[in-house]
Amino acid sequence: MEKTAKKQVNIRKDNLIQFVLALAIIVLVNVIGSYVFTRFDLTSEKRYSLSESTKKLLRETDDIIYFKVYLEGDFPAGFKLLSRTTREMLDEFRAYSDNIEYEFINPSAAENAKTREAIYERLVQQGLEPTDINVRKKQGQEQQRIFPGAIVSYKSREIPLNLMADQLGAQPEAIINNSIQALEYNISNAIRKLSTSVKPKIAFTYGHGELTPLETADIRFALSDFYTVERVKLEENINALTERKDNGDGTFTTVNKYKAIVIAKPDSVFSEKDKFIIDQFVMKGGRILWLADPVFATMDSLMTTDKTMGITRDINLNDQLFKYGVRLNSNLLLDINALPIPMVTGRSGNQPQFTFFPWNYFPVLTSTSRHPVVNNLNAVRTEFISSLDTVGSPAIRKTILLKTSQYTRIAPTPVIISLDILRSDPDPADYTDTPQPVAVLNEGRFESLFKNRLTPEITEAPEIGFTESVENNRMIVISDGDIIKNQVRMNNGSLEPLPLGYDRHTGQTFGNRDFIMNCINYLCDDTGLMSVRSRELRLRALDVTKARANLIGWQLINIAGPVLLIIVFGMAQAALRRRRYSR
Repeated sequence: MEKTAKKQVNIRKDNLIQFVLALAIIVLVNVIGSYVFTRFDLTSEKRYSLSESTKKLLRETDDIIYFKVYLEGDFPAGFKLLSRTTREMLDEFRAYSDNIEYEFINPSAAENAKTREAIYERLVQQGLEPTDINVRKKQGQEQQRIFPGAIVSYKSREIPLNLMADQLGAQPEAIINNSIQALEYNISNAIRKLSTSVKPKIAFTYGHGELTPLETADIRFALSDFYTVERVKLEENINALTERKDNGDGTFTTVNKYKAIVIAKPDSVFSEKDKFIIDQFVMKGGRILWLADPVFATMDSLMTTDKTMGITRDINLNDQLFKYGVRLNSNLLLDINALPIPMVTGRSGNQPQFTFFPWNYFPVLTSTSRHPVVNNLNAVRTEFISSLDTVGSPAIRKTILLKTSQYTRIAPTPVIISLDILRSDPDPADYTDTPQPVAVLNEGRFESLFKNRLTPEITEAPEIGFTESVENNRMIVISDGDIIKNQVRMNNGSLEPLPLGYDRHTGQTFGNRDFIMNCINYLCDDTGLMSVRSRELRLRALDVTKARANLIGWQLINIAGPVLLIIVFGMAQAALRRRRYSR
C-alpha cells in the first residue's frame, strides 16, 4: 500500500515537472518570437508567403496605407471565400509592415434604401465596379449589389482597387479563383501606384502616321498612374531619345531619356537615321513596345461597298525587327472565335434594324500562357491582324504571348476582304491552320542593326556614343496596332475616348487595357513585381458529382467516424490506465 502511494506521488511529481518544463518552453518561444520575426508557410504552393519584391515594397513605405474593403455581408460561398482570403492576405501584408491597416465595410448595411443608393453612387464615383448577385433568403431569391473592391489611401491620395477578375465567358468558380490568385499583385500594385514618388518616363512616338493622342488617350491616362507619359517625334533628331550626361571630369555619357517607348501603328516609311535612333535607344537599355501592321486594311471602304483589299505595307522596319528576332508576315488571319459586328438586316419604319455577325477578320484572342503579362488575362479584341515568326539569334529568348485559336485561316496578301463571308456560318473545315502567334516577348542579348555598317567617324563620335550590343534587354512586338486603339464617341458635339477594350457595338469590355498595361509594366519592371502575377493558387474544391454519388458513405464517415474514434480512444486510454496502475 505504501509502495503504491509512493509511486502515485512520483507520477504526480513527474507530471508537474513536465508541465513546468512545457510552460517554460512556451514562455521562452514567445519571448524569442517577440524579438525575432519568423513565419512558416506549410502550404504546397506557399499561399501565405509574400514575394521578395512585395516585401521590398513594404519596407519602403513610410506612412499608413489604409484599405477600406467593401467585402462584408451575407454573400454566396464564392464571395465569402474571396472576402476571407483578402483578409488573410492583408494580415500577411500587415505581418511585414506596421504601416498596413484595414477595415471591412458592408455598403448594404444601411436599412434605408435611399441611403444605400447614395453609398453605392459614391463608391461608383470613386471607381469601384459593382456586381449584382442573387442571395438566397427565407422568402426566396433576392438580388444584392456588392462592391468586390477597396478604396486604398496613402498620405493625401486614394485610389480604387477592384478585386474581381474580369474574364469573358469564364465560370464563376474560375473568376473567383483567378481573383484570389491575383490578390498579392493587385494589392502590391496599388501600394506601388500610391507610394511611387519618382515616375519613370515613357513616350509615344509620332511623325510616322502613328495613332493620334485621342486614339491612345485611355491607355496614356492609365499609364500616367505609374509613369510620366510624353510624346516624342524622331524627326531624324539624333538626341530625340537620348541625352548627354556630364560625368564631371570633362567627359560625357550618352543615356536614354525614357525607360520605354511605344510605337503604335505607324503607316509611313522610317528613314535609316530614324531607325538608327531607335536602334541606339535599344542598345542603351531602352525598351520598346512595337505595334505594327504589316498589312493595310480598313473597314471604312466596307461601309460603302461590300469589298476592300488587304495589301502589304512596307514601312522599312523589316530588317530591324528581323535583327531583333521577329519577322512580320504579309498575311491576314481569320478566326472563328471573332468579334461580332453589326450589320443592317432590315428596317422598322425609318429605323434600321441591326443584327450582329462574327467578323472573322477581328479575332478575339484568349491566352493560356502562365507568363505574368497574360496570366489570367481577359480576352483581347483585335482588328485585321497578321502572323509573326520568331527568328534569329539564340541569345534572344522568345515567349509567345498571344496567338489565334485552333480554328484559324491564313489569307496571304493581297487579299480581297468581302462582307460575303457573313452570309453563311463559317465552316470549320476551312479553318484548319495551326494557331498563329501575333504577340511575342523577346529577352536577352540584342545586337545593333548597324554593327559593322558605319564608318569610324560615326562609331567613334563622342556625341553619338555608338553601342553595338546590349545584355539583358527586352521588347514586345505585336502585329496589330489596333490592340492599343480606344474607340471614340460623340458627346455634346465633340469626340471623347472610350475605355480601351470597350466595344461600343456589343457593350463588352475586353482585356486590351490590362494587356497593354502589363506589357509596359513588364518592360519597365526592374523589381520583379510583375512575376507575382504568375503565381498559381489552387482552390481544392469538392467534386460535386462524386460527392452526390457517394452521399451516404460520406455522411457515415462524417457522422459515425468521429464517434467511433472517440470510443476507440476512450477504450485505449482506459486500458492504459488499468495497466499502469495495476502494477
